[in-house]
Amino acid sequence: MRIAVLGATGAVGSLVVQEALRQGLLVTALARDPRQVPARPNLTVAEADVFDAASIARAINGSEVLISTLGGKNVLKVGAEAVVSSGIDRIVWLGAHGTGESAQSAGWFTRSLLSLLMRSELADKEAADRIVLAAGGTALHVGPMNSGPAEQHTLPLESAPRTFFPSTISRSAVAVALVEEAVQARFPGQTVVAFSQKGAASAPAAGRGALRAPDRSE
Repeated sequence: MRIAVLGATGAVGSLVVQEALRQGLLVTALARDPRQVPARPNLTVAEADVFDAASIARAINGSEVLISTLGGKNVLKVGAEAVVSSGIDRIVWLGAHGTGESAQSAGWFTRSLLSLLMRSELADKEAADRIVLAAGGTALHVGPMNSGPAEQHTLPLESAPRTFFPSTISRSAVAVALVEEAVQARFPGQTVVAFSQKGAASAPAAGRGALRAPDRSE
């Protein structure tokens, strides 16, 4: 199986590449500057820019699924449009818990905090999610990220625990969740939320529809 990774040079994207290779997958890393991606076995590096949809289509040709960890201002909607227009079969898109479809499950404090901190980015994030979901992709939402262990649960919105403060999750756990959804395709066309093991412990019916990763440190 070949997975394409958009945002492969970022903090989470580089971990996604690492995790996918660890699982024995073939990986194509998309980067504006391919020199920033270290060479590894089973890894292909392709030059691509979200503002050039043709370059995205060329780079992901031959991949079965694309994982996006794209971040930054005013790039998410255009990036989602470029990926969808390529015609790739499946998309797993990293988003923010408390935005779009996950806003209600996050609670009012998280929603208010995100509205304040991400005011200039919120519309772009939510538009990108809508584009991906309309194409049958999965939007995987997470809270603030840290460098903790990789154990996590991925839950559908109706099973996601409600917390007053935003639930944190490690970057390595996010990478595991993204790769496992890419491989297993558990939640096509849905928004799901990934939590640390601690954050998910109080969720109802966590075993049903939940995707659990093994406990591994970075």
